[in-house]
Amino acid sequence: MIEEAVDAIQRGRAIVVPTDTVYGLATTALQADAVRHLYRLKSRPLTQPTALLAPDVDTLLELVPELRGRAGVIARALLPGPYTLVLPNPARRYSWLTGTNYDAIGVRVPQLPEPTAEVLRRTSALAATSANLPGSRDPARLEDVPEELRNACAVAIDGGELRGVASTVIDFTAREPRVIREGAASAEEAVERALAATA
Repeated sequence: MIEEAVDAIQRGRAIVVPTDTVYGLATTALQADAVRHLYRLKSRPLTQPTALLAPDVDTLLELVPELRGRAGVIARALLPGPYTLVLPNPARRYSWLTGTNYDAIGVRVPQLPEPTAEVLRRTSALAATSANLPGSRDPARLEDVPEELRNACAVAIDGGELRGVASTVIDFTAREPRVIREGAASAEEAVERALAATA
């Protein structure tokens, strides 16, 4: 299953994987065409951003080298964990992931179950979004993923039942952090940790 999933990712195909929060649709984050295919599968507007997943913070900083200074301190304070951090993207990297705001990028270093963790380690960077259709609930089980999405993906990995609550999303691009979505972990606690780390 791991070999099939890695091969699919490297060929720009989409897969369904269990994450630390919900089941996700994932593909390589490094190929614009693969990410656009992911958007088409989910009927997701290209104007919406999608998170870049890295296996660890060091790899994340290699992928987005501008995440130094304050952004890097915040990333190390909160990751890995069930957070999506929106951080400055001054070099406008991975424009196919950023939606309409090329100056910011959403990043995650999730605490993934196996075998998803191994897939991410071997592919370096995934673009991932919840494996649902717009307006429907986040899938906690593989069978909650719409059949048309499962059928359109090269591989679907069953990781049992997950917590079913998406990641907490916090925007750190301005002086004051802004909570975009309360999710699987406390946004207030995360903001406190980030502010303490950067004080």
